[in-house]
Amino acid sequence: MSGSEGTPKPPEPSGVDLARVALRAAKEAARARGEVTQQQKQARRGGGLRSGARADGRDPMPLGPAINRLITERGWETPAAVGGVMGRWPQIVGDDLARRCVPERYDEDERVLHVRCDSTAWATNVRLLAPQLVARLNEDLGQGTVRLLKVHGPAGSAPRYGPLRAPGSTGPGDTYG
Repeated sequence: MSGSEGTPKPPEPSGVDLARVALRAAKEAARARGEVTQQQKQARRGGGLRSGARADGRDPMPLGPAINRLITERGWETPAAVGGVMGRWPQIVGDDLARRCVPERYDEDERVLHVRCDSTAWATNVRLLAPQLVARLNEDLGQGTVRLLKVHGPAGSAPRYGPLRAPGSTGPGDTYG
C-alpha cells in the first residue's frame, strides 16, 4: 500500500470471527429472554420483583440516606438547606440578633429570605446588616442561594372594626363559614 491511499481498512470478520459474533449475539438474546421469563414467572406467583441475595435499589436503607435520596430526586436541596438555616439561625447570626428577629419564610423563585423583627429599631438595624447577613448565609448555603434579605417590622394587632366588639370575635368575617 502506498501512502496516498490513506489508512488501511480493518479486515472484515470471516469464518471463526463471524461465528464468535453470532454466538455472542445469541447468548445475549437468550439471557434477555431468560430475564423476561423469570420476571413473568415471579409476577404470576404474585411475588413481583423481589430483592435477592445481592444489594440493589429495592433493599431497605437507613432513614438518613433515604431522606437524602428523596431530597435529591425531588430537587429539594435548596429549600431543605434554607430550612436547616432556619433551625440554626442563632449560630449563623448570633444570639443577640436571633433573640430580636426570626426568619419567617424563603421565596425560592425570588431567592429572598423574609425576616421579622420584634421592634422597628431592630428592623432598621438588621436592614443595615443585611449585606453581611446575605454573605454569611451564602457562605453556608452556597453562592447565590439568598439574593436578598427582606426585613419586616413587628406585626401589628388585628384591625378592630366599630366601637363595640363581642368578646372572642374576630371581626366582621367571623360569621362566615
